Amino acid sequence: MRVAVLCGGESSERDVSRSSGWAVAQALAGRGHDVVLIDPAAEQPILADPLPAGDAVVRVPKEPPSPADRAVLRRRMYDALTGGLVQLRSADRVFIALHGGWGEDGHVQALLELAGIPFTGAGHDVCAVAWHKDRCQAVLEAAGIPVPARVLYNPAEQPEPPIGVKQLLASGPVVVKPVADGSSVAVRKVDSLDALPTEGELLVEPFLSGREFTVAVIGATALPVVEIELTTAVFDYEAKYQPGAVREVSPADIPGHFAERLQELAIRAHRALGFGPAYSRVDFRCDAAGTPYCLEVNALPGLTPGSLVPVAAKGAGITYGELVEQLLTAKKA
Repeated sequence: MRVAVLCGGESSERDVSRSSGWAVAQALAGRGHDVVLIDPAAEQPILADPLPAGDAVVRVPKEPPSPADRAVLRRRMYDALTGGLVQLRSADRVFIALHGGWGEDGHVQALLELAGIPFTGAGHDVCAVAWHKDRCQAVLEAAGIPVPARVLYNPAEQPEPPIGVKQLLASGPVVVKPVADGSSVAVRKVDSLDALPTEGELLVEPFLSGREFTVAVIGATALPVVEIELTTAVFDYEAKYQPGAVREVSPADIPGHFAERLQELAIRAHRALGFGPAYSRVDFRCDAAGTPYCLEVNALPGLTPGSLVPVAAKGAGITYGELVEQLLTAKKA
């Protein structure tokens, strides 16, 4: 195939996405595909055409791009995608290795759908719901999948924290996160009203003190459960991408019946949101009693060789190249 790999973009996960994009492009080129690598938010969007031989490792910095940088990147990305990149129009398929922002919230998928360009992953409607953590959890809750208690809070519109937030804090620490962002950006553990963030639309949940797991789903198949062993209170941006901050165990060292339970919940979440033959990654955290709760479903999880989906695939005996090929050739519902 002639494959256009989209990476980078305007989101806070831009650098992670560029790392995913290079790895995906190299794997596809190594399997005989004609690959062009595109970062639509870069000054020169075409990063490689054709792809050079050899490995090119993109390091992920400790901090995501600043809001000011993201504004510049967004303008460039809009101009590139609406300007009609010929490399997109001529591709047999676009491999979306974007994470977060327009790449994961459905914007890019909607644009490709309007243009009639086939692409990997879920459609714009599924991505839009999965991206918004509160709406995603509402769908999961309606499907009978356990999710944490949660309260939406916008400090700009609510000078006084709502009663629900106060009640959660009265029971112990809470986790506060942007309701629509990825890569655990700005996730923090809070134990008092004074420590609450003062901007953005926030989702407040009780802090669950148990173990953390993730399950990748491709179509109707759940990959082995991965346990995330943290050295930090929460699985934040720095913990995800800096060496030594976290240990990922695949397959997780848990009883078989519990692994099956997590996989069954992950498949149910995948189906409830409408992912169909596409892929997702479903994140769980347990309370002190060991009961798992679904935190979120990722529509475009990281695809660096060390990311959780490739780690899970390796646990199932699937090489990185085989995984990428499987994602490329999955049929739309």
